[in-house]
Parts: sequence; C-alpha cells; structure tokens
Amino acid sequence: MAAALPLPTDVLPHRDPFLFVDEILALEPGRSAQARWRLRGDEFFFAGHFPGRPVLPGVLQVEAIAQCGGLTLWGDDRFAGKLGLFGGVERARFRRQVGPGDVVDLHFEMGRLSARAGKGTGRAEVGGELACEAELFFVIVDA
Repeated sequence: MAAALPLPTDVLPHRDPFLFVDEILALEPGRSAQARWRLRGDEFFFAGHFPGRPVLPGVLQVEAIAQCGGLTLWGDDRFAGKLGLFGGVERARFRRQVGPGDVVDLHFEMGRLSARAGKGTGRAEVGGELACEAELFFVIVDA
C-alpha cells in the first residue's frame, strides 16, 4: 500500500489567501509533483480581474505552478528546515483563460536540483487543456 500523501499545508508555508494548492495528487521528492487547485469563484482576485468577466491572472497561474514545484522539496532530508524562493521565470506562455469554477491541474518536473537552487518546468491544465506553461528557477534558503 502506498504511503498517504501529505496535505498542502503540511508541506508549503503558504496560507490563505495565497495558498493555490488544494490537493496533492502525486509526489516524487526531488523529481516531480502533481497537484490540484479548485477555483470556487469567491477568490479575492476575481472581483477586480475583471469585473463582469473574471479571469485568473497569469501571474497567479505561474505562482500556482511554483507552489507545485515547491512540493518536490518535501521528503528530501537535504531540504528539511529550508524554503524554496522564486528565483526567476522564463518562457511563460498562456494558452487559455481560467475562471471561476475551473479545476486547475498543476504539474512540475524538476530538471536540476542542488543544495542551493533548482530549475524545472511546469504547466497548468484545465480539463486536460493546457492553460499555462513555464520554466522556473528557485533558490533554497533557511526557513
């Protein structure tokens, strides 16, 4: 029997209203993660982005992918007491709008990981359709 996956709040330091992972679907420490974010429609950003036509801001899609990437540090003893911070983003592309009621599936694959930094690629999908993809860089600091 496979070990139970942790709750997002057991792994990530983020909290409401800036926690964009509701459920961890798969986790391979140091290598990959899959997670899910359910957009209820009452999130703070929809009121102003945009009134009458709520759209998830692209930068928050990238942040959600980064949070999924942060999950990969969990379970690796080298990163106990550490925190991954955004170091950069490249090749971000937005392929479809995301709005209230959508379920966003997040995927992250680690490309390179050292004791001080990492680099990987991630994507966000809605209903199997690509919404956002990006290459992310991060630095690892003491928590």
